[in-house]
Amino acid sequence: MPAYPKSGPVTLRTNLADYPMTRALKSGAITSELVTFDFCGPKVANQGFKQMVRERAFDAGELAIGTFLEARTYGKPIAMLPAVVMGRFQHGHTLRSTARPAFGPSAIEGKRIGIRSYTQTTGIWVRGIFQHEYGVDLNKVTWVCNDDGHLAEFRDPPNVERTPPGAKKVDQMLLDGEIDGGILGVENIDDPRVAPLIPDPKAAALAWHRKYNTVPVNHLFCVDRDLADARPDVIAEIYRMLKESKAAMPPSADGIDFHPFGVAALEKPLAMIMRYSVEQKITPRVFRMDELFDEATRGLG
Repeated sequence: MPAYPKSGPVTLRTNLADYPMTRALKSGAITSELVTFDFCGPKVANQGFKQMVRERAFDAGELAIGTFLEARTYGKPIAMLPAVVMGRFQHGHTLRSTARPAFGPSAIEGKRIGIRSYTQTTGIWVRGIFQHEYGVDLNKVTWVCNDDGHLAEFRDPPNVERTPPGAKKVDQMLLDGEIDGGILGVENIDDPRVAPLIPDPKAAALAWHRKYNTVPVNHLFCVDRDLADARPDVIAEIYRMLKESKAAMPPSADGIDFHPFGVAALEKPLAMIMRYSVEQKITPRVFRMDELFDEATRGLG
């Protein structure tokens, strides 16, 4: 269990990837006399999520919102700041195999759709879009997954098909025409063997944004709960640094804020993904906002 000093400067083992939003922070352009980040996590941050929730390997860093909701379900000692470090539209992360007759999102029932892990946050958002925008019964889709979830306690629903160890990754299975479609962490694969599953995904994403007036947030900044309990001054300083790093990034081409800060700004997207997580049998209930943010983080922003 980490032990944090009750006062004075701290150095935090941190898992944080390179994004436009984090560039100023990670480059050292934003400094603090109180907080020093030791960016010791893997280059691809999600490869450190298991270590963060299972082993407390990091004091701070980004965490997928789906993983945090599971961690909250299973009582893991992690506190979340109302600060998004990675958000994006999800519609372009769905692809279909062109080796099969063309189909759209409303026709995926009965098909095999690949995704790295059933609990992956991108998958939670995309399945929510399938269900609520296209009327899909998610229980009638077979989800083909390579990996388990970040939380050891989680068990896949019965309509999840797990590939054996050493098997092809689902993106290669999709390219080889072995599954009907896929939800991938990347988008716009330039290969004739795949095509967008959601037609004109950018237009569909913008229409979704206009309908709900929010963005599908992915990763928020989290800290070890013992740090949040012991050092609210450190938590406030981390938030300041993140906010300044966000202010230093260029605006999005669409003029959309994909990195909302503050509890009020996060109420809508968090309510949506909590609902989706319950519907998809990932978490047992929707949490209240005061259950997601503790005393040290609730007043930030």
